[in-house]
Amino acid sequence: MEKENKEIIAEKFRKIQQHICEALEKGDGPGRFETDNWEREQGGGGTTKVLTEGQVIAKGGVAFSAVHGPTPEKILKKLALEKADFFATGVSIVIHPKSPMVPIIHMNIRYFEMSDGTYWFGGGIDLTPHYIDQEDAKYFHQQLKEHCDAFDPNYYDKFKKWADDYFYIPHRKETRGIGGIFFDRLTASEEMPFPKLLSFVEGLGFLFPKIYCHYMEKNANLPYGEKELSWQALRRGRYVEFNLVWDAGTKFGLDTNGRTESILMSMPPMANWVYNQPPAAGTKESETLQLLKKDINWVKA
Repeated sequence: MEKENKEIIAEKFRKIQQHICEALEKGDGPGRFETDNWEREQGGGGTTKVLTEGQVIAKGGVAFSAVHGPTPEKILKKLALEKADFFATGVSIVIHPKSPMVPIIHMNIRYFEMSDGTYWFGGGIDLTPHYIDQEDAKYFHQQLKEHCDAFDPNYYDKFKKWADDYFYIPHRKETRGIGGIFFDRLTASEEMPFPKLLSFVEGLGFLFPKIYCHYMEKNANLPYGEKELSWQALRRGRYVEFNLVWDAGTKFGLDTNGRTESILMSMPPMANWVYNQPPAAGTKESETLQLLKKDINWVKA
């Protein structure tokens, strides 16, 4: 079977956005997403849904886009592509919780196609706990492994390594969180025909609310105080540093004249930077820093 029409893929992604928003609203309780429809001057547009000041979610964004037009020279050069028009559609999510005991989560699934026939899928999901709980980390990675294994037994190890390397803050010498999976430039093959590859990407989108609603329900009512909130603000600062300095998606969006408000929806509602204040040895904060490393086998932790 040949690859599906790009408009059909975009509609599938739009439905994933709606499914995720409905599930997160149910998990939060009173929180509701506000809808912001927008158009891109050069072609296409999207819908950004944002929830603020919910019961569990402090700020959450679920953005859908489907944009097209001439591929900017900067992108052609960076991705080593021949000159042609492009079409890109995807769903991007970042959730910042109120409680420091609930992790930050990010997911992105995307499809990119050019008028010369070039195409690929990309995406990923990663978890950024303010405090690393090894059982929570194991649950996250087990869910991802089971999803990957259903499509290709090599996917999880390959994509986990990719995530460990990608979601790394070189200037801090620490990972952004506990990683997850990351993939890019995935194309169909005899072993992985286009419909199956699309199902893998779609499935990740539908898995997202199951994973995050688990943490919302399990951790939102755990006790915390000013110490934990101060640490949360510092960890949010690390999140900002990665997204503005290293994240390829942020750079791609800005380089293709994307909508700035939607691109930067990943920023937390508040963050903090304190000069040279490492946590004391033996504290939960110090223990978390010790676990912000690549290549940890969380499934067996």
